[in-house]
Amino acid sequence: MDSASPAHVLVVDDDPMVAEVVTGYLRRGGFDVEYAADGPAALEAAALARPDLVVLDLMLPGMDGLEVCRRLRATGPVPVIMLTARGEEEDRITGLEVGADDYVTKPFSPRELVLRVGSVLRRSRAAVPAAGSAGPAGTLLEAAGIGLDPATRRATKDGDELALTLREFDLLAYFLRHPDRAHTREALMREVWGWDFGDLSTVTVHVRRLRGKIEDDPARPLLIRTVWGVGYRFEPGRPAASVPDGTVGGGTVLDGTVLDGTVGGGTVADGTVVTTRSAGGQP
Repeated sequence: MDSASPAHVLVVDDDPMVAEVVTGYLRRGGFDVEYAADGPAALEAAALARPDLVVLDLMLPGMDGLEVCRRLRATGPVPVIMLTARGEEEDRITGLEVGADDYVTKPFSPRELVLRVGSVLRRSRAAVPAAGSAGPAGTLLEAAGIGLDPATRRATKDGDELALTLREFDLLAYFLRHPDRAHTREALMREVWGWDFGDLSTVTVHVRRLRGKIEDDPARPLLIRTVWGVGYRFEPGRPAASVPDGTVGGGTVLDGTVLDGTVGGGTVADGTVVTTRSAGGQP
């Protein structure tokens, strides 16, 4: 994509009135817009001219938006903003899980959509570190077997390349730059997504997807830790507890890590001591 040329946006929606409004606002916003009324037409258009971003309706006839998103992502990285109807939380979360970078809930403000398109495209075009992070774009980030190059937007784990979406890459970059610190979901949404408000399940879904790609056992994450009541903490250098498998104080121990139960009077959940007490029994 030539940074001097207008971004090519593919709008996919079977409602001609919605499509007309969306394409009109995007064109007035300076974007080169192409329209497709269904999934097969969208995939054909994308094959002929790869879009810089896709605005994709979830509820399409025949091939739905989720399947279109899967197939688009299978052919290469492309940012996707999904349009969802109010109340379809499960479908919205599924959309994020199959690779959508953002979503807008119907009914929506066309101006808001244009702003979201611009925000996602700026991140995609810039190929620089995530918002709120420090350091030059060419600095290679490395920790816990993970290598990340912000300039080329390539990431590896133990030498194997990771297939990350735009937001997953930015989230991992932010964690790598800010290790061993607790981050609220609100802070992550602000720093990585650039939003001051929004549905926090977006962050939760992306953390879950990222764990699935960088953790040895996503069900028992050791890198991206849940900080109960706060959010998440990235711990690239956290050593595993040298405790044999079995039980400690009524808690389960597996592969040297205390999974849950009690240690020294403190409650342990997900391998993290949540509450502790002194020898005198005081918190």
